[in-house]
Amino acid sequence: MNLEQLNKTAEAMVKPGKGILAADESSGTIKKRFDTIGVESTADNRRDYRELLFRSTEAMRNYVSGVILYDETIRQNAKDGTPLVKLIEQAGSIPGIKVDAGAKPLPFCPGETVTEGLDGLRERLKEYHGLGARFAKWRAVIDIGPNIPSYTCIKANAHALARYAALCQEADVVPIVEPEVLMDGDHDIARCAEVTEWVLKEVYLELYYNRVVLEGTVLKPNMVIPGKKSAKKASAEEVAERTIQVLKRCVPAAVPGIAFLSGGQSDEEATAHLDAMNRIGGFPWKLTFSYGRALQAAPQKAWSGRSENVAAAQRAFSHRAKMNGLATLGQWKNDLEKKAA
Repeated sequence: MNLEQLNKTAEAMVKPGKGILAADESSGTIKKRFDTIGVESTADNRRDYRELLFRSTEAMRNYVSGVILYDETIRQNAKDGTPLVKLIEQAGSIPGIKVDAGAKPLPFCPGETVTEGLDGLRERLKEYHGLGARFAKWRAVIDIGPNIPSYTCIKANAHALARYAALCQEADVVPIVEPEVLMDGDHDIARCAEVTEWVLKEVYLELYYNRVVLEGTVLKPNMVIPGKKSAKKASAEEVAERTIQVLKRCVPAAVPGIAFLSGGQSDEEATAHLDAMNRIGGFPWKLTFSYGRALQAAPQKAWSGRSENVAAAQRAFSHRAKMNGLATLGQWKNDLEKKAA
């Protein structure tokens, strides 16, 4: 393990002003996204769409530190034959790869899942490193509902995350550690804070037991936010305050940075919440974004599968990337969104 290089990569991933583009949707997930814009999900269409993002020079050079890829994408070439990985590197961004095999039902724990994919991971990481990946992602999913989450679910997912992270570091690949507490339920913000704190405590305990060196990792957590069906809403300031409080209680200062997932928030909500946290300041880690839909919904809609719309889609992507880049500095303002509109 080359800790110096791992730390250098992790620090670059969370560089102030920049964040991570999560372009690692599985074939099933991107089909659902394409269905909403009336585009057939073929290998060529998926490549064309992702190529337009990676060729968005302003966004990629100025606001995107890294790109999480799917297995198909890391092997694809652009229309002119250039590997997509090379387009990312040429833009000054770091290629990464999703390596988990998805969340599967957890035996004897109704309504709960455990993420699989450890079998053969050492060999896959070696191959992905050869293809250009310098960081990886593994997502654990924790749901909140009646009598859940259970300790069984949290423990199983934390242990799997830690084993994945250790295998990544062995392969000189930075692990993004992603324990996501879902916002799908009717729970309030206090319940989200309680569960998120429990999950993060268990994750860092397992990382310690599996000898993962925190300086060579990036955390990708949910924000502390009420469930979508909750009657009690929360302001951006409350989300920021509660999220930072939980992180301070759980995340060691050795971690270089925290790249939040958007988790079903609207584009502007995800930006506003990140900005509010960075305005508070006074924490040891850099706070940035690792957004998928919150960066891509606008460019997907603008593109709609038509080559004549590529420039418009790239402008939409650049705008969202810039807004989130400003949020990492605590410099986003809502009127910047209105000006663009």
